[in-house]
Amino acid sequence: MSRSVNRWLEDQAHVRERRGLVRRPVVRGLPGGVIDLAGNDYLGLAMDLRLAEAASDAARRWGTGATSSRLVAGTTELHMELEFALARLAGAEAGLVFSSGYLANLGVATALGGPGTLIVADEQCHASLIDGFRLSRSETAFFRHNDVADAARLLSGRTQPRALIAVESIYSVDGDAAPLAELLAVAEEHDAVLLVDEAHSLGVAGGGAYQGHGAVAGTALAGHPNVVQTATLSKALGSQGGAVLSSSLLREHLVNRARSFIFDTALAPPAAAAALAAVGIIQREPWRTAAVHRNAAALTRRLGSVRGGVAVERSAGAVQSIPMPSADAALAASQAARAAGVHVGCFRPPSVPDGVSRLRLTSRATLSSTELDHACAVLRGLLEETL
Repeated sequence: MSRSVNRWLEDQAHVRERRGLVRRPVVRGLPGGVIDLAGNDYLGLAMDLRLAEAASDAARRWGTGATSSRLVAGTTELHMELEFALARLAGAEAGLVFSSGYLANLGVATALGGPGTLIVADEQCHASLIDGFRLSRSETAFFRHNDVADAARLLSGRTQPRALIAVESIYSVDGDAAPLAELLAVAEEHDAVLLVDEAHSLGVAGGGAYQGHGAVAGTALAGHPNVVQTATLSKALGSQGGAVLSSSLLREHLVNRARSFIFDTALAPPAAAAALAAVGIIQREPWRTAAVHRNAAALTRRLGSVRGGVAVERSAGAVQSIPMPSADAALAASQAARAAGVHVGCFRPPSVPDGVSRLRLTSRATLSSTELDHACAVLRGLLEETL
């Protein structure tokens, strides 16, 4: 490394340290040692033996890796079956699987974007979408969080022939829901595509016969020509990978234009098989989705309002978010919680779009009442000391 680059790296390290923004990977132990309120295994499927057996069978049949990109030799029957199952679950015509949810968002944003596309995005969109906007070289404008009128204002009088509205159905930081029906009306009025990131919704949202199918399934958005969905397989589905769920016409376009699909080695067969098994479990065991919401409500109720005027608000899904007075306070509280046997997320800039550091708690279907009792007792005590 050159001397100038080394000096710059050292300066950057000092800045992070001064601002309380140093990050280091946390080594996760085997399940059972710590109560996990930080991970995104919402349905408790990551350790489900049925997924492990499906992955093992796929590894023996297809190998541990896909060996190449999907367009060379990486596509297996598993990929096709998974795409069909995901599309049917989410109410879309077709699906295309990527090796991560991040790459799915990059792929669709860049393939639909370009100099002739205006992208209008919620200011709290995930980094994977924002990176896709940048790579697409599209003119991009951000509207105030969940402000439909502001989104419509940005679309008014556009000069580009195409437009894209990008949102998350359930937001990853605060866990609140996007006003999808109202946004669809704006998309129809302005002849725009509504891109809905279902990363924190698939497996968690949906009512009635569509419980766990996501926020779009069973609504007017499902199968609508103006709507495109993206999803991850690494959260509620307990596996790895991502997908774009859309029309067959867009799928064909992505196969030919999405660089994160064309030039990437395909999703490993064991991960595809595990995700396919998870889709079946979501359909057969809706109690898991119900348990996520029941446990999320219990977290809200038991933590309640804490000293300092901060309330733990009920979210639309599994995520509960608690604003903290500073990045240092958030880090200290998360470390103290872990020392007491409770792992919670610590979100600091730039992971938080509004610059407010938070503790992020995630509900899981398989949390026991004993685990919830202990976690809430620990967290309430820490919050009373901090806020």
